[in-house]
Amino acid sequence: MINQIEPQQLETEIEPQQKPETKVSSSYILWLGCLLQLHGLHRIYNGKIASGLLWLCTFGLFGVGQLMDLVLIPNMVDEYNTKIRAKLGMSDVGVPTQDPVIAASVFNPKTTRQQLIVKLLKAASNRGGKLSVTQAVMDTGASFAEVEATLREMLKSEYVAIENHPDSGVVIYHFVEL
Repeated sequence: MINQIEPQQLETEIEPQQKPETKVSSSYILWLGCLLQLHGLHRIYNGKIASGLLWLCTFGLFGVGQLMDLVLIPNMVDEYNTKIRAKLGMSDVGVPTQDPVIAASVFNPKTTRQQLIVKLLKAASNRGGKLSVTQAVMDTGASFAEVEATLREMLKSEYVAIENHPDSGVVIYHFVEL
């Protein structure tokens, strides 16, 4: 018996490589770099490179800009995080704005067992009444497990017989009635 794959298992989130969001607490810690004469580190951390370098060279705009940044840091962090989310295709709350791409090809769960049997019969008919599992997968588009389970079910019902290819030894399902 084949285990059915739940739709939740098929939906996989593919997250792009993300830059970690800057945090207000980290920015305030970097702001304290002014005590070591390293003004503007918090600005560089939040993507404001030019003004950060200006703060570094002018001692935080002679201390005035550094003090003003105590109030401005939360807005700087929000602005930078919004910019990063937009680049990654995320909304302001972190929800993807685009559908994730599913890389794997999945057998259509709407295809019933009977439809697969009909596809296998047509494939065998086109191949002279003989069919390997690989050929069946290529012709039907179903998975190896699904095709193999269906062929074994047909074998038990004696609709098909098994033989091996004389040269390669591959298992061949011979459809007796075709």
